[in-house]
Amino acid sequence: SKMYTAPLGTSIEIEVDGKMDVLEIRPLGAGNEVGRSCIVMKFKGKTIMLDCGIHPALTGMAALPFFDFVDPASIDLLLVSHFHLDHIASLPYFLEKTHFNGRVFMTYPTKAIYKMLLTDYIRISNIAVDEMLFDEQDLNRSMEKIEQVMFHQEEEHNGIKFWCYNAGHVLGAAMFMVEIAGVKILYTGDFSRQEDRHLMAAEIPTMSPDVLIVESTYGVQVHEPRKDREKRFCGTINRIVSRGGRCLIPVFALGRAQELLLILDEYWNSHPRISDVPIYYASTLGKRCMTVYQTYTEMMNSNIRRQATIANPFKFNHIRDITSVEDFKDDGPCVVMASPGMLQSGLSRQLFDMWCQNKNNGVMIPGYCVEGTLAKTILSEPSEVENMDGRRVPLNLSVHYISFSAHSDFNGTSTFIDTLSPPNVILVHGEKNEMQRLQNNLEIRYEEKDILIHSPKNGECIRLEFSPKKTAKVVGNLAAGGPQHQSNLSGLIVAHDYQYSIVDPTELHLYSTLQTSQVTQKQKIPFFGNFEIVEYHIRQMYDDVESTEYNGRPTLQIYQTLYIYPESEFIELEWVSSPVNDMVADSVASIILNIACNPANYQVGEDEKDIDRLNQIANLLERHFGDVKTDLENMKIYISVDGSDATYEWESRVVNSDNPSLAEQISKSLKLIHGAILPISNTRTNFEMNAEPDLMELE
Repeated sequence: SKMYTAPLGTSIEIEVDGKMDVLEIRPLGAGNEVGRSCIVMKFKGKTIMLDCGIHPALTGMAALPFFDFVDPASIDLLLVSHFHLDHIASLPYFLEKTHFNGRVFMTYPTKAIYKMLLTDYIRISNIAVDEMLFDEQDLNRSMEKIEQVMFHQEEEHNGIKFWCYNAGHVLGAAMFMVEIAGVKILYTGDFSRQEDRHLMAAEIPTMSPDVLIVESTYGVQVHEPRKDREKRFCGTINRIVSRGGRCLIPVFALGRAQELLLILDEYWNSHPRISDVPIYYASTLGKRCMTVYQTYTEMMNSNIRRQATIANPFKFNHIRDITSVEDFKDDGPCVVMASPGMLQSGLSRQLFDMWCQNKNNGVMIPGYCVEGTLAKTILSEPSEVENMDGRRVPLNLSVHYISFSAHSDFNGTSTFIDTLSPPNVILVHGEKNEMQRLQNNLEIRYEEKDILIHSPKNGECIRLEFSPKKTAKVVGNLAAGGPQHQSNLSGLIVAHDYQYSIVDPTELHLYSTLQTSQVTQKQKIPFFGNFEIVEYHIRQMYDDVESTEYNGRPTLQIYQTLYIYPESEFIELEWVSSPVNDMVADSVASIILNIACNPANYQVGEDEKDIDRLNQIANLLERHFGDVKTDLENMKIYISVDGSDATYEWESRVVNSDNPSLAEQISKSLKLIHGAILPISNTRTNFEMNAEPDLMELE
C-alpha cells in the first residue's frame, strides 16, 4: 500500500509502476512440432504451465518437454486440456520427480480417464524398466494432487483467475481462459469447431482474449465434409472385407475410437450382406473407459443425450471386445480397431506385422500421424517396412488415409480468430511447414486488422507488452457522499490479486488482511540551560506552537502532534510517529542540541512584527521588480512593471493584477521569499491571483 491523492470518485484511473508489463510465453513442447504439448507463461510474477505431454515418436527422457527452461518450483498453476498422451503423459513425472508444488486442474472426465490411460501406457511401453519415466506408484500419488473443474466454473489461485470452455476434441477436452491483472490468455489445446456423432463443437468464448494460443495441426488444410468422409470410410472398409481381407484401424484407445465405433455399428446395421463380418475393438482400456463415456453423456451433443434417455448409445450390436492377440481368432475377413493409433507398439503393431504382407488386407489410418511414427511412414507407401523384431518385410497391404481427426482445420481456426479478434495469436502444435504456411496465410488475412501472428520454436520466448494502467475503486468512508467536483482525497492504495482499492487508513483492516498500528516515540535530550531560549527559537521555526498542559505536565505543543516537556536536567519529546512528525521531531532535537552545545550563540530576541516582515518582503521584491511601494497602514505592497500594476495583501497572501503574467511572476517570487523568512506553516499556503477574467491558483 502507498499514499495517494486524487480527485474524489467511486472509481478512478491510476498508473502503476509507470512501465510496461511483459508477458512471456515459451513452448517447452509443441513448438513447430506435434507432440509433448507444454506451454509456460510468465506474467506479473506468476507462472502457469499449460499441458504436460510426451512425444509419441520418442521414448524415455527424450520424449519429455524441455523442462530445463523452467524452475518447476516457480510454477503456480498447471492446467491440462485433455487426456491424450501428447498432452498429459508427462504429468506423473512432473508431479512426482520434480520440485513442482503448485496446483493442477483438469475436467472431471479427463481425470477419470487419466489414471486408466496412463496405467495402460506403463503396461504396453516397450522400453527397459530403468528408462521408464514413472511407475504406477508415481501415477497413484499424482492422482491425489489433481483437482477437477467444470466448464465455465471460475477458479482463482494466487491472483490467477481461470475458467474453461468445451473444446469439442474428445470427451472433457477444455480450452482454458487465464486472466492475470486484467490480461486474458486463451489456450485452445486441441479443439474442433465441427460437431460429430457424439461431441459438440468447440465453444466460442463471449469475451475476446488479449492473447490466443491456438493449435495449428492441420495448417491450411480443409477437412472433408463429415458425411462424405464417413461414406468413403465405410465404402473402403467394405471393399477390403469383401475381397476376403482383414482391415486394421489403428486408433487411440479413446476419443476417435468411440466416434468410429458409432459409424461402423450403424453401417453394419444397414448392410446385412456384411453383417456377419466381425468387428473387433481390441482395447481393454477402451472397454473400461466406456463407463466414463456412459457417465458423462450430458457433456456430449444433443443426439447422444437424446439416445441416452432411451438406451445406452455406446452399447453396440456388431462390436466385439478382445484384449490380446491370443483372444483373436484370425480365420477370415474382419475389422479390428486397436491401439495405439500411430502403430508405435502394442496390439495395433502386432496385427500390422501379421497382416502387412498380404495384399488382400488393408490398413485405415483415421487421424493425424506424428513424424517418426510407423503410421506416418506407411502413408508414403514404401515397398518394405521394419517389423518389431527388426526384420525388413514387404509392405503389400493397401494403405488408406481418411482423417476423422477432431482437430481444427483452416476454416475452423480462421473463423475462430475472426470472431475473437485477439491482438496476439501464438501458433503451437503443428509441424514446422504446416505452421509456417498457416502463419503466412493468417498474416495476409489480418494485415489490416493489426493482429500479430507468432510461431515460436521449442524454447523460444515470445514477449508481449501490456499497459500497466489499472482502475482503483474508492471504498468505505472515502466514497461516502459520492464524487465531489474538484475535491481531493488522501488514502491508501491496497492491491490484492491485481485489484486496487483506495481506502481510509482507519478502515484498512476491513478491506485487506492488513492491520494498522500507531507508534508513539519518546526521546530525552540532556539540557541544563534556559528553556525560554529553546521556546523562542522553536517559535521562530514553526508558526503553530502552543503553551499548554499534557498529561498534567507543562508542555510546548507543535501542530498538536509533537509535545515538548521541559524538566530540570533534560527535555523530553513525545510524538506519534509518521514521516512528517519524525522530521519535525528531528528539527526540534537539532535546535535543542545546538543551544545546549553553544548557549552563547543563542539569545531571546524580540518577536518580529508583521510590519518588519512586510518590509523585508518589500525589499526583496524591489530587488526583483524595481518600482515597489509599501503601505504599512493597510499592510499592502504595490508593484509596477512596464506600465502594469500589481498589489500584494499581507493578510490574505493574495496577488491582484490585471496582468496574469505579472501576477504569476510575483507569486513565484513570493513563494521563495515566504519560505525563507516566515515560520514553517502546518498548512500549505495558496497564492491567489485575481487575473481577469479567470481566478488562478498557484501552490
